[in-house]
Amino acid sequence: MAVDELQAIIQRCQILEEADFKGEDFNLFQVAGQKCLEDGHAAQLLEVIQNEKNKVIIKNMGWNLISPLVRCIFMYKQEDDKREQCLRILDQLAQLCNPKELFLGLLEQIEQTSGEQVCQTVMLLLQPLQTVLLKLQNKKAYSVGLSLAMIMNQLTPLPVPYTKQQIQEDKLGLCQCCNAVVDFAKPFVNEVVKNTEKSSEYNDMELKEELIKFCMKSLKYPLLTAQLEQLEGIEEHPFRHFATEIIDILWSIGELMPLVFVHHKSKSPHWENQEFADIEQKNSADSLACLSYLIFVQHLGVECFPVVFSPSYLLLCNMTHIEVLLKRTEESVLSKGLDLFESCLLRMDDNSLLHHYLEFRDFINVPQDLVKIMTLCPMEHMGKKSLNILQLFIDKFDTEGKYTLFRCLLKTSNHAGVEGYIIKNIKDQIHLALTGYDNIWFTGHHLISLLDLVLSLPEGAETDLLQNSDRIMASLNLLRYLVIKDCESDNQTGVWTTLGKIEQNFLKPLRVGLNMSKAHYEAEIKNKKENRKEAQSSNTVCSVTVSGEKMPAMTTGMQLQVLHSALFTFDLIESVLARVEELIEVKTKAVMDEN
Repeated sequence: MAVDELQAIIQRCQILEEADFKGEDFNLFQVAGQKCLEDGHAAQLLEVIQNEKNKVIIKNMGWNLISPLVRCIFMYKQEDDKREQCLRILDQLAQLCNPKELFLGLLEQIEQTSGEQVCQTVMLLLQPLQTVLLKLQNKKAYSVGLSLAMIMNQLTPLPVPYTKQQIQEDKLGLCQCCNAVVDFAKPFVNEVVKNTEKSSEYNDMELKEELIKFCMKSLKYPLLTAQLEQLEGIEEHPFRHFATEIIDILWSIGELMPLVFVHHKSKSPHWENQEFADIEQKNSADSLACLSYLIFVQHLGVECFPVVFSPSYLLLCNMTHIEVLLKRTEESVLSKGLDLFESCLLRMDDNSLLHHYLEFRDFINVPQDLVKIMTLCPMEHMGKKSLNILQLFIDKFDTEGKYTLFRCLLKTSNHAGVEGYIIKNIKDQIHLALTGYDNIWFTGHHLISLLDLVLSLPEGAETDLLQNSDRIMASLNLLRYLVIKDCESDNQTGVWTTLGKIEQNFLKPLRVGLNMSKAHYEAEIKNKKENRKEAQSSNTVCSVTVSGEKMPAMTTGMQLQVLHSALFTFDLIESVLARVEELIEVKTKAVMDEN
């Protein structure tokens, strides 16, 4: 029945001129063709399409069959003959239909797909879409760009496989689809390369810009969040292959070096809305950061680069990208930022990075980002790696650079543990200066200025000693070292000159604060012990709230344990403080006796 209806419409249209086709004819053809497909008459429909007499009809009306054809292809199993016939119909339509009409039909079908069928639909339609685009004469660059943008927009919502198992399963087909899209783009890349060798006409530049946009989108998704390390058991990592292909495209069209070193930006629309402009800029920054990671960490395409760039220049070029990556919270992106930073630093010799680089904003922002990861990131391995990289960063600077960086971090970190770590680094630099290493920045008046930051309490005697214990212990250890190592007669560090100020601003307030804190905590312990019997009989627990979230309840025993732990910390601080005061007294008395 469906075949008869189709034959009737075909016979009617065969006698009409192309210009006489009406909207009704298009509708009848679409309905009859759809019925043929749904009723399993794909073979008969294929015969109609292949018939030379129907060439004009298929050219004008065939594109209407795309939607029902795609539905039927997915309905049949891979080995089904009817599915093979449907695929042949799709191939014939790509060859015979009006390119402009079929192009719009194929794009519409890609746009309408969603969920688990996105990758299947895209891979199914890539070949006919490529065939149609290669036939287009007018607005080819625009059409290629529209196709690539539509495909990437459809793929972007899909989750990127990350673990080895997810990549091997490729449940939604994303890995396979991404590499199929690159193959789809290759003829247009070759066209740009070929035409660039001949001339630089505007149309060629336009197609080139569309390919750059595609590469930039691909770098942001899926490559920015993808796992790109070599995986055991996977012979060809699909995302590494995809990344290599993207870099090859950029190299082929002459845009790889400008993107990496000149921060070239492809032509982007002028947005009147600032919010859209900001989004465009952020997307570009993410893509360029990912590109640098691929080249300098994964070494993809690195053979294209001349070995003429100094390690400090490579670090300078990459600091903007590192900052972009370190501001993200996803583990897959954050780890790329840490790896890129580490890779750049490992190329450099210790003490080779000039202090002038700290005049660049990124060189101040990035260590501050590292501090945030160390102190706020819930992933312990990320925090540890950030600490190691911060030390690596410190080691690369010359002495003035270290000095400036220490001052900056002491003022901005707002974390006692980090401040304690920086003070330990200061102590190490002072040790080098006192043991023969020529270093004016960690002796004399420069050091005294730095000690004013180190040997002080943020809020005097009322400072929370427990919260600041790491910083206080590091400061006391530094002062103890200075008093032991630097004789008053030599006074290389200047500590003896400023001792009165240190006692007034640091030692005396610390002693007062310790006495107050110990008295308070001892009173609390006494109070808890007195009430313990009553608390046990009523099974009372203490409720603690942190940042608006209720923490697990604490029993009286647990509270006592916390209080005793605090007292132990105060005793530790007090013992080092007493030792420092003793050393100062002994050395001062010895000098007075000599005099």
